[in-house]
Amino acid sequence: MRLTQITPFVPCTTLAAQIGFYRDTLGFTLGFEADNYAFLCRDGVAVRLVEVCADIDLKDPAREGSFYIDVQGIDALYADLKPMLDRLPAGRVRAPFNQDYGQREFHVADEDCTLVFFGEGINSDG
Repeated sequence: MRLTQITPFVPCTTLAAQIGFYRDTLGFTLGFEADNYAFLCRDGVAVRLVEVCADIDLKDPAREGSFYIDVQGIDALYADLKPMLDRLPAGRVRAPFNQDYGQREFHVADEDCTLVFFGEGINSDG
């Protein structure tokens, strides 16, 4: 017996906009869509988008959410995504950098300010 995957539920105020962001900017594939729900995946990673009432302010810092995606080849992934990331408004992308805790990361804020962290362990040779 083993756990095989964790899939975050990501709240959003406009499902279509979030689907577009994850599909067109981050390269996920839409697997399923219903009235207020969508499932998207890329490689072995998936997200579940859930549309919430538009009256809920998901951009309020008190509601800030985030999730972390471990990757292999972080600089290559960033280079692949960069043309689409460059189209986002200023302040939504943090380019790759090394963390003190041994990870190389880049960060992207989605349409409702959920922070998506991409990270890879820094090997001792580099």
